[in-house]
Amino acid sequence: MGKKDPRIDAYISKSPDFAQPILKYLREIVHEACPDVVETVKWSNPTFDHHGIMVGFSAFKQYCVLGFWKAPLLILDGKPVSKELESGAGQFGKLTSIKDLPSRSKLLKLVKDAARLNEEGITVDRKPRAASKPVVAPADLIKALKLNAKARTTFESFSPSHKREYVEWIVEAKTAETRQRRVGQALEWMSEGKPRNWKYMRK
Repeated sequence: MGKKDPRIDAYISKSPDFAQPILKYLREIVHEACPDVVETVKWSNPTFDHHGIMVGFSAFKQYCVLGFWKAPLLILDGKPVSKELESGAGQFGKLTSIKDLPSRSKLLKLVKDAARLNEEGITVDRKPRAASKPVVAPADLIKALKLNAKARTTFESFSPSHKREYVEWIVEAKTAETRQRRVGQALEWMSEGKPRNWKYMRK
């Protein structure tokens, strides 16, 4: 039997209302198509492993995405699911309801095919990634960090991805009030040594 991860239960319960039925549906599909699948969380998102990464999903404020790790090798309606080599952007666009997805039978087939590719050890040739740009903290965060030694030490010790999660969360705020509130929340969490998505991490 596949293993379920309580972090994914938490992720779904904290997702926007429109997203929860989509995520529950996708989770059900994956387990039905691959009973031995193992749930985990990678890059702060629910991920399903079977002899390696197979598929994952993410929820945002207004949409969800579903991504197959070996999408270029999966065939749907006679053509590759995606030419993209990374699953992070998803292969089915911005999902706002279950109706945006392929049919249940097609999704089951895709998951089964993805599981078979992993079982057979078939890989996708991936181009080397370009060097990621350095993370530049906004002025208001830098100013706040100067006044909080614990938070500053945590931020400076973070990996680039953890730094980027905080920076993007702050700069994406729609109003000055929200941005100020997020800076304050970021300092509180970093003072406790927590990354942005600490709630979804295994305790």
